[in-house]
Amino acid sequence: MRGQGNARSSRALGVSWYPATWHPRLDMGRLHRPRSSTSHRNLPHLFLFFLFVEPFSCLASHSRATELLYSLNEGLPAGVLIGSLAEDLRLLPRSAGRLDPHSQLPERTGAEWNPPLSFSLASRGLSGQYVTLDNRSGELHTSAQEIDREALCLEGGGGTAWGGSVSISSSPSSDSCLLLLDVLVLPQEYFRFVKVKIAIRDINDNAPQFPVSQISVWVPENAPVNTRLAIEHPAVDPDVGINGVQTYRLLDYHGMFTLDVEENENGERTPYLIVMGALDRETQDQYVSIIIAEDGGSPPLLGSATLTIGISDINDNCPLFTDSQINVTVYGNATVGTPIAAVQAVDKDLGTNAQITYSYSQKVPQASKDLFHLDENTGVIKLFNEIGGSVLQSHKLTILANGPGCIPAVITALVSIIKVIFRPPEIVPRYIANEIDGVVYLKELEPVNTPIAFFTIRDPEGKYKVNCYLDGEGPFRLSPYKPYNNEYLLETTKPMDYELQQFYEVAVVAWNSEGFHVKRVIKVQLLDDNDNAPIFLQPLIELTIEENNSPNAFLTKLYATDADSGERGQVSYFLGPDAPSYFSLDSVTGILTVSTQLDREEKEKYRYTVRAVDCGKPPRESVATVALTVLDKNDNSPRFINKDFSFFVPENFPGYGEIGVISVTDADAGRNGWVALSVVNQSDIFVIDTGKGMLRAKVSLDREQQSSYTLWVEAVDGGEPALSSTAKITILLLDINDNPPLVLFPQSNMSYLLVLPSTLPGSPVTEVYAVDKDTGMNAVIAYSIIGRRGPRPESFRIDPKTGNITLEEALLQTDYGLHRLLVKVSDHGYPEPLHSTVMVNLFVNDTVSNESYIESLLRKEPEINIEEKEPQISIEPTHRKVESVSCMPTLVALSVISLGSITLVTGMGIYICLRKGKKHPREDENLEVQIPLKGKIDLHMRERKPMDISNI
Repeated sequence: MRGQGNARSSRALGVSWYPATWHPRLDMGRLHRPRSSTSHRNLPHLFLFFLFVEPFSCLASHSRATELLYSLNEGLPAGVLIGSLAEDLRLLPRSAGRLDPHSQLPERTGAEWNPPLSFSLASRGLSGQYVTLDNRSGELHTSAQEIDREALCLEGGGGTAWGGSVSISSSPSSDSCLLLLDVLVLPQEYFRFVKVKIAIRDINDNAPQFPVSQISVWVPENAPVNTRLAIEHPAVDPDVGINGVQTYRLLDYHGMFTLDVEENENGERTPYLIVMGALDRETQDQYVSIIIAEDGGSPPLLGSATLTIGISDINDNCPLFTDSQINVTVYGNATVGTPIAAVQAVDKDLGTNAQITYSYSQKVPQASKDLFHLDENTGVIKLFNEIGGSVLQSHKLTILANGPGCIPAVITALVSIIKVIFRPPEIVPRYIANEIDGVVYLKELEPVNTPIAFFTIRDPEGKYKVNCYLDGEGPFRLSPYKPYNNEYLLETTKPMDYELQQFYEVAVVAWNSEGFHVKRVIKVQLLDDNDNAPIFLQPLIELTIEENNSPNAFLTKLYATDADSGERGQVSYFLGPDAPSYFSLDSVTGILTVSTQLDREEKEKYRYTVRAVDCGKPPRESVATVALTVLDKNDNSPRFINKDFSFFVPENFPGYGEIGVISVTDADAGRNGWVALSVVNQSDIFVIDTGKGMLRAKVSLDREQQSSYTLWVEAVDGGEPALSSTAKITILLLDINDNPPLVLFPQSNMSYLLVLPSTLPGSPVTEVYAVDKDTGMNAVIAYSIIGRRGPRPESFRIDPKTGNITLEEALLQTDYGLHRLLVKVSDHGYPEPLHSTVMVNLFVNDTVSNESYIESLLRKEPEINIEEKEPQISIEPTHRKVESVSCMPTLVALSVISLGSITLVTGMGIYICLRKGKKHPREDENLEVQIPLKGKIDLHMRERKPMDISNI
């Protein structure tokens, strides 16, 4: 039996392994392995083994096919070990290179075989999406593509298929979800064809969800207690098993309901609403609660929807009258069609259950029915015939209110008729204005004194005088119409405005001398005219929008009112001719939009007109002005005037001096356009003034230490988030002549050189070598001898350009001794050259016999007359050529100086020779120049004999 290490690490991440020859038990990832024992406890397993492998026995016997079953949780990260095929297949070596599946030798990985084992998928298919297979070790891992059981198996459908190297299998009758792989083990001598099944275990990663957010259930109000009603649209949870929907509950049961859950044979759970109390629609017609679905995960996940329980009406109420009897009085001269009374019953039910019809009882005499008409729908009682002299003065009308399936409600109307002895006056109208069904129609703004109608007032019996007047308020006047008697004209007294008042009701009242009154009601309806233009709420519409808006961005909704009615009051909206084409205005809704992105830097303000037009004939319109301001957005980075800035600064520039201005701009406005400058690097040396952009150096700069500086300056604006840009700054230091030449050789004024008397004229003796840290003309060096001391020091000359010292004349016997040359090393700096001096000591002798004597001579202070002689050399800068210029005045001056120097040197030489002839040669030591320097050159003691010149 193989080790348990891989199995334990896999189970920690929800992965289990099952050998194909044993029935898998999916019990939280426990590892089941076959035992070699033949105990009775294995008999059921052997039975299951044969039951499982029987369908594949033929395949196994011929192709050594094997099956492995693994299980793992969905949603695992990449790299989780699913299993090792090499270990689980027990691929162990035996003699002659064949496999022994029952070998008890130690396990080996594929890399230990020779040739090594190779594991591969039979075909690529979808394998790369969910699992990865190590070709050498045979280890199977999860891939970067996360396994979602619901996505795999809900889409995979039922059935099992090995169509490729990877397949998906799910069974509609179970919760199993399998990932199927075909794996080949090579080379040919170890060949195995392995079918791998990976069972994907569900985790609670989905909450229950109702398909609709609003669920309605209707319950009859007469539903008995314990009535059960299925709630449609139950919650759905893609998870399975215990992770699926387990129970439902209501947030508020209202004391009238409860929930029950029923599970069918397919495991689907359906919630049922149970009535727990008596319902009455007329008391409360609906109940609203929240239904919650809960799964069985740990922790459980919830889903909810709004449950509205509507109580449907049944015909459990009948019509009722509020009174049982009404009294009605009718005059004998009442006009036919005059309503005399109305009855009304109430039914608390709804719809057809509340429909009421009215009828007379069979007890009502036919004569009363003929005299008074009852409207069966409205319950209005009208006078149907004229009241004659033989009509009874009292009538009892029994009226029934009938409802569907109800006993009629009863009300009694007692009608009393009062007979009139005299006939009332008569009012006869003759309309001039348009009149329909007793309503006179006038246009608004009709002129004053517009006639409406003529009225003839008369007494039917011709016995009594009749007068009349106009009753009611309104711009009307009733006046006698001359020359006719009893003729009156009704006319207007001032213009009328439909928008102020649309309807008037007045009455013409006539009465005779007996005090009997008659009234004729006139209704006047004004007709609207298009006399009002639309009016904007504001004549100036000020709007703002941020730049870089989305296309078709909403700006505002225009609103204009029109006091006219009908089509004359319907307003349409249009852009003015000055509006840019990328603005749009919906003519119906008045919604103003902009179709393109606006750029404040391109244009900040827009001003154009909009029109509101009504549908009258002719139409009227009004105009408003739209003032749109585009608000700034930080969409522009600071921009330097140049990408690169270069400044030339003389060295030794004073600290905090102004080097130059860094110019930067930002197209944004306000805080977004504020720019702060800072030095990114070299901030310990340089600083920049944020306000002015002035670049300064904190310290004085020395070109000899560093000749140039490269800075990066960052410009950051004040927006949120801030935008920035950088520019490269190059500072080049211009050289000034602040360094004298530095003599490198001779190293000391105390060093000396042995010169053999046999040295030939023109031979080089030694050299002076110096350097200058400056550049250009400031670094061009010239050499000159400005002082001499010795027996005959003029015998030596120095090359002003190279500093080489050569012997000019042959040395004589009198030239033995120490010769001291004071050499001036000068640059050609501007405005004033700088120089250094060095003492060159030349000891003419065959050998150095007494070194201490020479050193004593060197320690003496020299007495040397300084020669004011400048060297004459052609100037060639060390780094670049200097253009030829006119040097004639300089050459003339130098020639004069040289001639004077030669004369002076010649005189000094003669004087020295004369003195030497009078003194002992040992006294020459008193004439040597003594200039203390830093060191000396070692001398070798030589015999007094001719020898070559050597530099020590």
